[in-house]
Amino acid sequence: MKRIEEVIKKLMPNQHFDCIAVGVIDFKKKEYDSLEWHKGDFVNKSGKYFFDLASLTKPLTLASSYLIDPTKFSSDMILLLNHRASLTSGGRISPKDWRTYINSFPIKESPTLYSDYSALRAMLEIENSYKRSLYDICSEYFDEEMFHWTDLVDKQRSPITGVRHGKKIQGEVHDDNAYYLKDKVSHAGLFASIDGICKSLLNLDNSFDLLSFMDNAFQTTPFDRFLFGWDTVTDPESSLAGPGCSKSTFGHLGFTGTSIWIDTKKMKGSIILTNATKSYWYDRKGLNEVRRAIGKEIWS
Repeated sequence: MKRIEEVIKKLMPNQHFDCIAVGVIDFKKKEYDSLEWHKGDFVNKSGKYFFDLASLTKPLTLASSYLIDPTKFSSDMILLLNHRASLTSGGRISPKDWRTYINSFPIKESPTLYSDYSALRAMLEIENSYKRSLYDICSEYFDEEMFHWTDLVDKQRSPITGVRHGKKIQGEVHDDNAYYLKDKVSHAGLFASIDGICKSLLNLDNSFDLLSFMDNAFQTTPFDRFLFGWDTVTDPESSLAGPGCSKSTFGHLGFTGTSIWIDTKKMKGSIILTNATKSYWYDRKGLNEVRRAIGKEIWS
């Protein structure tokens, strides 16, 4: 963690965002360590923020639902999990009859196309299969410091992630569709402290053998890019997970500057939470430098 602190002190003052939290999980020892930096200073546990996890919501809801009961999933649902069901990559959705709209897309096998629509359709299929709401299904492993954004009590305990209609986005989900739908959806909407997400991932592994399942899946399941709802590392040396991880590494990125990466061989997890969209979103060079530098220290 000392080496990660040095990376943060060196790189964060040059960024256009001002908050970062890092968690390192040791799944073998079933423990984690974390640190957090706000506006130039490291903070203690009492000062922690709840970060907008953005698209980390997808695997934390959808992929975890598969782990809970794989028998509930059809082949079409697996295609949706892995963004291979031909649904469009996304666009603005009207809150009126959005479920009917998402259900109107035909499912057919296709090359990988990362899609919020695919995640939403997977949610609807899961709810139909389980006869329960998605968050009711998956939230049993959630730590108390990981929850849907509408359950955040104090908005000031969340970093600013941008501007919407001239007002700062703080304590509200950054994704416009998730914001206007106001529903507990699968493509975005979870918030967590760094401790909350680390504890939740440990809970998921303890309850449903996440690492063992994914390690076996890497060896036995043909896949393109996504594997049971998780993104994977194609080239460990150039990956945003950071150099040094193995090819049996899975995770996900979030638009607000968040990431999860878990190496099943090293049995380690790298969690990075930021507010990278605070000023603007389109320059990711600095964020990606931070991601790779921190990942390098963790995998080493």
